[in-house]
Amino acid sequence: MDIKVKSHLKPCAAVSIAIIIVALVMTLTGHGMNLGVDFTGGTIMTYNMGEQFETADVEAVLAENGITDAQIAKTGDNDTQVQIRISDKENTDDLRSALESKLGEKYTNMEYVDISRVGAIAGRDLINNAIKSVALAAVLMLVYIAIRFDFYSGLAAIIGLCHDIAIMLSAVVIMHSFIRVETTFIAALLTIVGYSINNTIIIFDRIRENSHKGDLRQLSRENIVNLSVQESLSRTLNTTITTLLTIVTLYIMGVDSIKQFALPLIIGIVAGTYSANLINGYVWAALMDKRDASKRAKAKA
Repeated sequence: MDIKVKSHLKPCAAVSIAIIIVALVMTLTGHGMNLGVDFTGGTIMTYNMGEQFETADVEAVLAENGITDAQIAKTGDNDTQVQIRISDKENTDDLRSALESKLGEKYTNMEYVDISRVGAIAGRDLINNAIKSVALAAVLMLVYIAIRFDFYSGLAAIIGLCHDIAIMLSAVVIMHSFIRVETTFIAALLTIVGYSINNTIIIFDRIRENSHKGDLRQLSRENIVNLSVQESLSRTLNTTITTLLTIVTLYIMGVDSIKQFALPLIIGIVAGTYSANLINGYVWAALMDKRDASKRAKAKA
């Protein structure tokens, strides 16, 4: 096996493993993901505002009472009712008094309707379906890449995909003060599954082309991967930067629910670009070299 491939791969893998270990330790010590009410359940408070109203007014009162993860929805005829979904840890009596006092000054016809306890929207079925979707996508990607390139390219791509998902989940744990996990997080996760494989396919296509060039056949697989990454780097960076400009703008200018989708997406895109250029190709090279070494050992035996 080529020693260079092994030494080149280790520093990159070490960074990813360190991030994952930190997230695991934080989770085991009770500092895991910041789950929103979609995952934990909560309480719904309903008010009839008596007229058209701005959700920003409701958000302002909630923020004054230290509540930043509430979900606010307009309902009823002509959207004159508001439903406020909060977690069970909040004191509903104090919050109700604050809402009626503050909002009642502006919306004089405001009336209390009811309060009810609700379960988690993002239940076990939704999470299981997301896991099944990722697993099915991974299998289909493996089959496609194995047919278009070779089995080890498919295996390396799936390893890179698992890496990107693990890094994204770990970052959510580490940045739990900034990222609240709602149903939009699942959408971001599934988006990354499709996006992160793109750069890998481009680089693997270049690796295949360079592997069949007569003047490059004498190079080691590591050097072919290095050359292929360098040749694809400008294209990869241009695509990634263009995408990030859009997502970062959404994060800066978007409302809270958009931010909870955009930030994990930014992390996933960065992780996908990192793995495509610094991990996946070298994993393929290591797997192919190990296969050749095994064949040689069997031939000698």
